[in-house]
Amino acid sequence: MGSNRNHIHKCAGGCCGHEVEKVPMTATAEGIGGVSRRNFLMGLGTAAVGAWALQGCATTPSAVHRIHNNQLPPTRTLTVQPVLVCSTYSHRDKTSWRPWGGIQTDADIEQEKKRIDRELAAMAAKAEFSVSILPVAEARNADQAKAIAAGNFDTTLIYAAGSGGGALDPLVGTNRPSIMFLRHRSGPVYLWYEIVHPRFLRKTVDEYGQPGMDVHDVVVDEYDDVLWRLRALYGLKNACGERIIAIGDASGWGQGGRNAPDLAREKWHMEIIPVSYDDLGKRFQNAMADEKRMARCRDEAAAYMQQQGITLETKPEFVERCMVVTDVFKELMAEANVRAITVNNCMGTIMRVTETTACLPLSILNDEGYMAFCESDFVVIPSGVLLHHISGLPVFLNDPTTPHHGCVTLAHCTAPRKLDGRAYEKTRVMTHFESDYGASPKVEMTNGRTVTVIDPDFAEKRWMGFRGKTIETPFMDICRAQVDVEIEGDWVKLLEEMRGFHWMMSYGDYLKETGYALKKAGIEWVDVTNG
Repeated sequence: MGSNRNHIHKCAGGCCGHEVEKVPMTATAEGIGGVSRRNFLMGLGTAAVGAWALQGCATTPSAVHRIHNNQLPPTRTLTVQPVLVCSTYSHRDKTSWRPWGGIQTDADIEQEKKRIDRELAAMAAKAEFSVSILPVAEARNADQAKAIAAGNFDTTLIYAAGSGGGALDPLVGTNRPSIMFLRHRSGPVYLWYEIVHPRFLRKTVDEYGQPGMDVHDVVVDEYDDVLWRLRALYGLKNACGERIIAIGDASGWGQGGRNAPDLAREKWHMEIIPVSYDDLGKRFQNAMADEKRMARCRDEAAAYMQQQGITLETKPEFVERCMVVTDVFKELMAEANVRAITVNNCMGTIMRVTETTACLPLSILNDEGYMAFCESDFVVIPSGVLLHHISGLPVFLNDPTTPHHGCVTLAHCTAPRKLDGRAYEKTRVMTHFESDYGASPKVEMTNGRTVTVIDPDFAEKRWMGFRGKTIETPFMDICRAQVDVEIEGDWVKLLEEMRGFHWMMSYGDYLKETGYALKKAGIEWVDVTNG
């Protein structure tokens, strides 16, 4: 039924860096129930996606990270089980004895498994996220499919070549996402290239009736279309169950955001770890009293201010104190074994505690691969966590303005500089605008960059998004990091249907991945660019 061949493991940045244990095909995974039929057809649904994503998720600090060592906790690898659904057929006289499809014999099946192995190895080599491809399993009947489905993996990649004796239904469950691959021109044509829609998805009627899969889970020929779906599922797996430190506790913007921390816990299974300002203040003062630590922070401040592309337009002592704040934030994250932090009351309280601002520390942390957000706004933070894990890039939490004439201004004082993950943008280090105090980066984003922008709603039910292009970095009397973005798509619809308040932005186009992940999470996605 299975294969003894070693599986393919692609370990991207942030992965643990050690050999991944090979998982036996017969290892059992805990079943997940309690999902409504509506959620079956929408995707995995909130309960199922949370349980699926949290499998194998550590929830206690690792000893290695209890010491402040500037090492990010690893992300979780997406494990994929490819399955060839197939059958063999024997000639019978004067009757139809074989269905459509070019995989008909045992020899065809073995050749096809080798072809799949080669193709998946090539695909995994292109992945910039951590993905592990298990050996190709073979399902010729429902019992074999049930045994495979009991295995320990995240996603089923089904090669629907032949009839498979009822194997498809057991493979496409509701406890994990599935993708179906069909051949048209990429090899011997598959049977289900003809009948997946009327027979499997619609069950021979007009209405869709297959739990756990719809037309958007079906791919024909193109492995790039498999890869972006896996990227979305990897992002979703790592966003669900994210653990985050909240300085000054969790919050949510405005009246609509009052329930945001609870919704983040419920829908995204986030663990929010509050840290009081009393605790932060004591840690900051201890750091300031440690001569060795202060010498290191002063050196880091000097190195930052001397970087190519940095222009200093505030007091150097503000930058030095920002490096101490950054160091304390890293200490807190290392102790809790987390890679995310947010700061409540960053427009006032933290300035009195640290005698500088949180703007520059949050920018630096984002550049170093952490997720660092101002305002502790859990209306928007889940979108930043998801977009970060999908894109692998720093994300920019921003205040949007009024869309008009096809453009919108996005601004805040905590923008990352390393927005493409490689090169630092030119930056003026100034005071925080509203307080005219501390150190805040005015990042001069490159014109002509493609960006993904997400507008999440207060209720965690309906997110909007669009692809845009950076067209100018003005210098208005608003938050320091500011960029005018050309909206690709129906900007009037965006204006009419905006929800929540804060938006999230990253470089690159990740609209498809975001929409695919949100559907699995049971959240409606309104794509302004693609309709």
